[in-house]
Amino acid sequence: MDNSKRARVLIQAMPYIKKLAGETIVVKYGGNAMINEDLKAAVMSDLVLMQLVGINVVLVHGGGPEINAMLDAVGKKSEFKDGMRVTDEETIDIVQMVLAGKVNKSLVQLLESHGGKAIGFCGLDGKLLMADKLASAHDLGYVGEIRDVNPEPLNMALRDGYIPIVSTIAGGYDGKVYNINADLAAAQIAAKIGAKKLILMTDIRGLLRDVSDEASLMPVVNVSEVPMLKRDGIIKGGMIPKIDCCVEAVRNGVSRAHIIDGRLEHSILLELFSDEGIGTMFY
Repeated sequence: MDNSKRARVLIQAMPYIKKLAGETIVVKYGGNAMINEDLKAAVMSDLVLMQLVGINVVLVHGGGPEINAMLDAVGKKSEFKDGMRVTDEETIDIVQMVLAGKVNKSLVQLLESHGGKAIGFCGLDGKLLMADKLASAHDLGYVGEIRDVNPEPLNMALRDGYIPIVSTIAGGYDGKVYNINADLAAAQIAAKIGAKKLILMTDIRGLLRDVSDEASLMPVVNVSEVPMLKRDGIIKGGMIPKIDCCVEAVRNGVSRAHIIDGRLEHSILLELFSDEGIGTMFY
């Protein structure tokens, strides 16, 4: 890239940086971006840059592949129903150990190695996430539905200049521990802390009118259009719960929700700081 192109990139980013400075953005981190080392490094660099230009960042993460690997290591088979992990008593112990321990702390260390300030949380810390057992057609065991989010631990960390990194284990009102879907947790955290934006990193480009044609990406969608897009079969399958999270966040006060392709390096910066963006924005 020559110097004039570099300058144009910076000039294009300036109004977006100015608009977002002082605001809070919640990023749900998952998919291939959590597995590929180059992508992991790019995500951490994006988060640090956002912090340096004055944006408050909260990172919410999953860890399905790591949980599967640990279950395999102890000889326990992973079971899913309705797209949710069946979580019995032995499995919730492993989920808690992997998410709140290994995955969360490795992300804290990785972000700090890229020059950021990070602090790890799980939903048990300061009653950050409180849940009831999820009501479902199938008994999913220790899978929860969030009833309350306590934003104060996150706000304290943000005030002190840290990026909170949250694993989605919740405390139950019944004294038990529950596994929470990370997309749903990110949407509810974003609404509760008054985030300007919610970003869901996925392994797809965004919402496509035709799943076989990536050129059919829908860059902008009003949440009022979602029921019609479902009826027309454009929103279907695994996209339904992700888009429902975006709709919930926007209807609860988040200005914009974005689904972006985490397989692309620096996808967060491209979505936030360029005119074109790279994913689908819901408003």
